[in-house]
Amino acid sequence: MAGPPTGDATRSDRINGAGRVTAPAERLTPVVRQLSISGTGDILPHSPLWSQAASNAGGVGFDFAPMFADIAPVIGLADLSICHLETPIVPVGQAPSTYPQYGVPVEVTNAIASAGYDRCSTASNHTFDRGVAGIGRTVSSLESVGVQQSGMARTPAEATPQVVSVNGAAVAHLSYTYGFNGAYVPSGQQWRSPLINAGRIIADSRAARQRGAELVVLSLHWGVEYDRQPSAEQRRVAEAVTASGAVDLVLGHHAHVLQPIERINGVWVAFGLGNFLSNMRESAWFPASSQDGAIVDFNVTFVVNAEKSTGFEAVVDRPRVTPTWVDRDNGWVIRDVHAQLADPTIPGGRRAALLRSLARTTAVVGEFVQR
Repeated sequence: MAGPPTGDATRSDRINGAGRVTAPAERLTPVVRQLSISGTGDILPHSPLWSQAASNAGGVGFDFAPMFADIAPVIGLADLSICHLETPIVPVGQAPSTYPQYGVPVEVTNAIASAGYDRCSTASNHTFDRGVAGIGRTVSSLESVGVQQSGMARTPAEATPQVVSVNGAAVAHLSYTYGFNGAYVPSGQQWRSPLINAGRIIADSRAARQRGAELVVLSLHWGVEYDRQPSAEQRRVAEAVTASGAVDLVLGHHAHVLQPIERINGVWVAFGLGNFLSNMRESAWFPASSQDGAIVDFNVTFVVNAEKSTGFEAVVDRPRVTPTWVDRDNGWVIRDVHAQLADPTIPGGRRAALLRSLARTTAVVGEFVQR
């Protein structure tokens, strides 16, 4: 969560529906015309992680922060860092639960904040695992630690695409999912979490543009689990939304393995960013690549374009990938692969596992991996 490079601009001042900044104008000057964004994949806290988090906290509550400690310096570099929290927070007074219906300890939101995230996408197939109460607790818990989110809503007004100021640039971040695992959605409350529909996404993105958004970022929970290749449906949706001219960047998750990053209709699409934090490991159920993830970074420059409603066009540069790997044997720590390999003191077994992870990651997104 790096501070603004110039002036007194804040990075999360809300902009109202008319496209006007609600924060004092002097806080947003001078206008910053460059922005860095990072995105990561699924945060999926299975019950073994809770046990480790309880141990980290000395048996009083849960402490997930050590799991993020290695990569926090990287996350914190970006002006806008976006996580994907796949699971709802357990409602007050209820016990946590794991697969197949999740409700995870609230302390994971503290770790997300301390790692340096500014926002999370929250629309997933598990959105309704704990019903409306789980949605409310998730949004409120993230809000209480200063992390904004897209994908869940407590009210219809919250479901309206929001525009926020990041270093003086007006940004909309939208989150959608392919489905809810058949969970019950209360009648008339479909607004609580949006489903992937190309027409809906394009309409929402254009609405955000009308509210002043200069940059529209999509988080899409889609694809086939454990398949490193994008599905036909992923490609169909990607083609449609990028061709609309209303979307500037797409960050994908759900497959639990890394998928390619491609430029489609001039828009970068990261089809799948893998598992950032989970208990999955090589087994009869999960491929070894389910331990692999990525921090993907983009630099954005805003250039004058009189044809755009805002007068500016966002130019998103070539992505840069920092490979990550979940070290289950040492506390479920998310490792920065290259930083670890540069350390001559790491044990030989961990080094070998890291090299295998790097080889898997390079096979999918190698052209973007930072050396």
